[in-house]
Amino acid sequence: LGAFLASLFGFSLLCLWRRKLRGRPNAEAECIGTSAVAARCGADTDMIIVGAGVAGSALAYALGKEGRKVLVIERDLTEPDRIVGELLQPGGYLKLIELGLEDCLKDIDAQQVFGYALYKDGRDTKLSYPLEKFDADISGRSFHNGRFIQKMREKVATLPNVTLEQGTVTSLVEENGTIVGVNYKTKDRNESTAYAPLTIVCDGCFSNLRRSLCTPQVDVPSSFVGLVLENCDLPYANHGHVVLGDPSPILFYPISSTEIRCLVDVPGQKVPSIGSGEMANYLKTVVAPQVPPQLYKSFIAAVDKGNIRSMPNRSMPANPHPTPGALLLGDAFNMRHPLTGGGMTVALSDIVVIRDLLRPIKDLNDSSVLCKYLESFYNLRKPVASTINTLAGALYKVFCASPDPARREMREACFDYLSLGGIFSKGPVALLSGLDPNPLSLFLHFFAVAIYGVGRLMLPFPSPRRMWLGGRLLLSASGILFPILKAEGVVQMF
Repeated sequence: LGAFLASLFGFSLLCLWRRKLRGRPNAEAECIGTSAVAARCGADTDMIIVGAGVAGSALAYALGKEGRKVLVIERDLTEPDRIVGELLQPGGYLKLIELGLEDCLKDIDAQQVFGYALYKDGRDTKLSYPLEKFDADISGRSFHNGRFIQKMREKVATLPNVTLEQGTVTSLVEENGTIVGVNYKTKDRNESTAYAPLTIVCDGCFSNLRRSLCTPQVDVPSSFVGLVLENCDLPYANHGHVVLGDPSPILFYPISSTEIRCLVDVPGQKVPSIGSGEMANYLKTVVAPQVPPQLYKSFIAAVDKGNIRSMPNRSMPANPHPTPGALLLGDAFNMRHPLTGGGMTVALSDIVVIRDLLRPIKDLNDSSVLCKYLESFYNLRKPVASTINTLAGALYKVFCASPDPARREMREACFDYLSLGGIFSKGPVALLSGLDPNPLSLFLHFFAVAIYGVGRLMLPFPSPRRMWLGGRLLLSASGILFPILKAEGVVQMF
């Protein structure tokens, strides 16, 4: 009997011990079970940022300054060499100051920009930013994109709680519908996995991760062909220059004290071949005659030099799938035609919103609280982002040449309306600069241009043909603006 009781007691102890093991098979499993966002034991990273361009670097610094432990994974940490992302509007510069990153524009020969000069058919008008209420330092800035990004990365690297690592993220790690980290290849081509409660994807316009976080509807209306003009002066110093050319706009702006960037918009998805010399011929025969006379010789010299590059212009409305544990940002999330130089303003504005949303959250492992806060991001960003996006898309369509008489009248009316000065130029330029991204102001000014165009047609007297053309002009304006507003989301925008 004693032996039986001893055996029964020993068997009971064994069962209890095995049950305890099943309840806690290993330390990692216990850690996973504590949170839906999969905080791994021993992992002290608050968030992973994929990409260290303008958006990724600015976000890493902003959140690092808040005390967050951040891992940034960037495919290539060498200096980028791009022909876009070189013009920061005054509204974007104010956001840069708010994030504490304005000193990243020092020592890179960045140039102040105070407005635009607009050219059409031999006429020109100057449109100044409404900066009267700001300090002298507040203006737009133009620069070499790569130099700016490297300065931002250097500043990020000064934060002890931010790790900047070179590697290529191959996929997001998902667990029960929640993104819990990333799989990536290190600089040495080794496979690795990183875990964090929050992953923010900022891997740019060529993002290979966005499809799992949004429904991308990418449109490529045109390409920019880029040149650098050297040792010449713009007709209006420290101003961007926009030529309403045929078939589409031509841009000039300084990127250093000795260099002027020229971007030639080529409509459609196919551009003349650079390698065969077809592009050089196109630039000399079609574009050069429309260039301001002061820049003609330097333009031809830049074409002859041969350093011609092109890049597709993409636009993509924000259409996210709210996903626990993950967020899209920058060009991976939302793109607009770069004609108005609003991309960095939108990205920096988004970063300020995210920083302020995350500030009250002490524990990012609380997935329910984190999701609640981050879902509001998509609505809070709308007024600024959608206004800048809509303006970019609408202005590009208005500024392009068209065989349609109504569209030609709209283009002419836009130039004349802006040339009136006063509130007629100050309001639209305040929108363009990001200083007053008000969607109602955009709507009113856009249709004011259309009505102004109709009024011009009614003078000296309203013939039936002119009345018909005026009606078509209003329909054309509606056909330009309303589809863009619909894509951006009218309710959230207003």
